Amino acid sequence: MAEKALVRALRRSPLPATDMDVSASVDSVYERIVQAIMEHRLPPGTKLVEEKLAAVFKISRTRVREVLARLAHEGLVSAIPNRGSFIASPSVEEAGHVFDARLILEPALVRQLISCASAEDIQRLREHVANERQARAEDDRRAVIRLSGEFHLLMAEMVGNPQLTKLLRELASLTCLIILLYDSPNMPACPNHEHSELIDAIEARDEARAIRFITEHLQHIRDTLDLTGDEGPDIDLEDIFS
Repeated sequence: MAEKALVRALRRSPLPATDMDVSASVDSVYERIVQAIMEHRLPPGTKLVEEKLAAVFKISRTRVREVLARLAHEGLVSAIPNRGSFIASPSVEEAGHVFDARLILEPALVRQLISCASAEDIQRLREHVANERQARAEDDRRAVIRLSGEFHLLMAEMVGNPQLTKLLRELASLTCLIILLYDSPNMPACPNHEHSELIDAIEARDEARAIRFITEHLQHIRDTLDLTGDEGPDIDLEDIFS
């Protein structure tokens, strides 16, 4: 049952049109798995079976291992000897470290974005928030989760630092796993009005206000989580994918 759920979860994350008629590349497979994580379609603890992934993506098991090694390096996958690879299940302590890292990194990101953001960048951010708002109106929680995380990645891309973007992508993906483990199912993790307020401050070049907004925003997400215990709730894959 878990293997079938894995296949369904990944197939609902299509490749870009240019890749549809050819075997998936390592990068595209990686992107699809990360997207499935960010949309909460691959919950923590899901086993990533090499044979199934190779069949779904029409690639060799060697390529699959490259993807799994990359995901493991970023902390998104746990490789357990003699058992296989599983979507990571961050502990309470690890969750705290992720948010601590973001609270250090993202104010610096916002400060740099204020110094370089163009009118076109501001418009792209506002269009992204409009997409978030539409997803909320349609009660598309998976899209809301993905778009909320991508908003932060979009800011990093605008700064033009590939290493910064890579680091934030890893942290955002881990945050999605943390939210799935420790968040209330009905609690919006990343309210889009907070994103709008942040954009207003960036556009006004108000560094102090923008840094306050991004700090409060990340702290708000953290405060919605129950990080008082040692472990998150048990994940019933059959129930989630039924």
